[in-house]
Amino acid sequence: MLSYSDIDTNKNVFIFELDDVLYPQQDYILQVYYLFANFLEYTESFPPAAELTEFLKKSYLQHGSEGVFKKASAVFGIDTKYEENFNRLHSSAQLPLKLLLYPSVLELLKSLFSDQKSVYIFTKGNPLIQLNKLKHLDWQGLDRKLKVYFYDELKLLPDIDPLDYIINENGLKASEVVLIGRVESDRREGEQRGISYLNVSNFLE
Repeated sequence: MLSYSDIDTNKNVFIFELDDVLYPQQDYILQVYYLFANFLEYTESFPPAAELTEFLKKSYLQHGSEGVFKKASAVFGIDTKYEENFNRLHSSAQLPLKLLLYPSVLELLKSLFSDQKSVYIFTKGNPLIQLNKLKHLDWQGLDRKLKVYFYDELKLLPDIDPLDYIINENGLKASEVVLIGRVESDRREGEQRGISYLNVSNFLE
């Protein structure tokens, strides 16, 4: 497992993805499902919140989030009018529990800030949903020191490549930047620009 001491000291800027890099994404999704199930039971008295929550959880863990509402609707007879509520909760949910950073990533962030390094969050996905996740993370005060960029928001700007935009706006050199992600597309984006890439799994226990 890597730690901060294993990273080239000439690297001064660290760009992190959010989901499954800073924290486990399922911790957010499953709380949204819990809230939806309880809302539906309160509104319609059926299905029982515990049963629906368990169904949504199993479906998500086995097959991902794609089409999960339609599967639940077919099994429990949920009116399709509630799909809008289900989708809206993903961007507006007030979670009952704080989202916790991976412990080793939290220690990495603390080390980076202690050593006066710059940290950016560069996240893909619906900006409203990603922002809500960021609001519910237990940053332990570290959020005051970082910048956040939303890929899907920057992608709407004409003739702009989101990662190039971050590099240029902050006057960065590719040689001083490390991109930390989890998926192959993150690695390719970095390497195409001469940016070092590290898979977050190298830091996780």
